[in-house]
Amino acid sequence: MNSHVSPPVNKSPERIRRMFDSIAHRYDLINNIFSLGIDRSWRKLTARQLLHDKTIDGDVLDVCCGTGELSLAFAKQQRKHEMKRTIHGIDFSSEMIEVAHRKAKGCSMLQFSTGDALALPFDDDRFAVVAVAFGLRNVCDHQQGLTEMVRVCKPEGTVAVLDFSLPTLPILRQCYRFYFGTVLPRLGQWFAKNQDRAYSYLPESVLQFDTPVQLAERLTQLGVADVQMKPMTFGIATLIWGWKRPSMS
Repeated sequence: MNSHVSPPVNKSPERIRRMFDSIAHRYDLINNIFSLGIDRSWRKLTARQLLHDKTIDGDVLDVCCGTGELSLAFAKQQRKHEMKRTIHGIDFSSEMIEVAHRKAKGCSMLQFSTGDALALPFDDDRFAVVAVAFGLRNVCDHQQGLTEMVRVCKPEGTVAVLDFSLPTLPILRQCYRFYFGTVLPRLGQWFAKNQDRAYSYLPESVLQFDTPVQLAERLTQLGVADVQMKPMTFGIATLIWGWKRPSMS
């Protein structure tokens, strides 16, 4: 998205790990305040879309899981359908994983661990659902991240990406840009002071991230079929998903 407007955002592994470690313990609170809780509904809709009675057998992987919000949404969805899947969450930040562990205490179906999205520590064809929410744009190589997600997904399993996108309505797009580019960085830095300007990084990373159409094209090139896109809240976020072709196993 408009990557020509400004220099590429710094996504070095050291910076990303340090930045998210520094804001981990306030991350959920700040996100809920800034999004008015809407981000939770996006994850709930994602879990409902991806995990249901027709989902193939197998476990679920939440890549770049952060504090485990999408994993928890999967767990709630699973209880509704009385499923017996293990939901694995993996993230680069040990502090984020620590928060996720605390939130999942007593929930045996949830397992969290630290790991690199560019080299997932799982066998090929391991999971029925592989999803990432608001995390792919934080890795330095989007293509490699998607390649790893497809690799660990079972044939006929689902690969999905949920992330921010630019609204299509002009007036809403302008308000969105102003909020993301001006209001959020200032308030975020005040709430979560850190040397890496985490809440200035957020709008920069969003505006330089692939569009939903570009992400859909990447997934198709990697062997994901029937790729679909579901805009949420007037296109502020978009879910992109499809199923892995058996020939890719």
